[in-house]
Amino acid sequence: MKEKEATMLPTNVGEAERMISVLSGSVLLFRALTGKRKPLTALAGAYLLFRGASGHCALYNVLEKKGVDLKPHNITIKTSLTVNRPVEEVYAFWRHLENLPLFMSHLKIVEQLNNKVSEWEAKIPGLPGTISWHAEIVYEEENSRIGWRSLPGSDIENAGTVHFRDGGKFGTLVQVAISYKAPAGKLGERIGKLLNPLFEKVIQQDIKNFKQYLETGVLVK
Repeated sequence: MKEKEATMLPTNVGEAERMISVLSGSVLLFRALTGKRKPLTALAGAYLLFRGASGHCALYNVLEKKGVDLKPHNITIKTSLTVNRPVEEVYAFWRHLENLPLFMSHLKIVEQLNNKVSEWEAKIPGLPGTISWHAEIVYEEENSRIGWRSLPGSDIENAGTVHFRDGGKFGTLVQVAISYKAPAGKLGERIGKLLNPLFEKVIQQDIKNFKQYLETGVLVK
């Protein structure tokens, strides 16, 4: 009888992501085994360890078969939406940058250091821990527009513009453009590999959450 040939899983995870998966999986398993997290955390940790050890990601495999491009790239989101609130209220809410983590799931903290400069902390899926940067408001026009960009030396390059237009009885038309770009250096290389369409979808959903939060005050998980 012929011996069955071993089926090798295709490698579709880069070296940097494999290391990150192993580290993240180890942390999750430790927390689960010490009773600090639920059983699902142990499963997630075990999967990440398998992902790192084998170099195979089932999700990537499915997405690749569907023709989704998973190559790292700079992320730029441009969208517009109408919020059923007065323009003054919508502008004031966004201008208080510390409100952003209320509806942006990838942001952990935004702290305003003064009227122009703020410190941001974010979580990129697949990267253990968080990244942080300082940003400054480069232009603003009350009830009309806000623009910001990260300062040199930041963990990640981030910039954005938001325009607000009074829509009368329809509320406020909001036009948003947000970009993320990996900086130079080893950390930038690691981050760059994670700036893919999966993270882009997170940002897109976060922007949609803005409308829901302003209109209802709650987010549907």
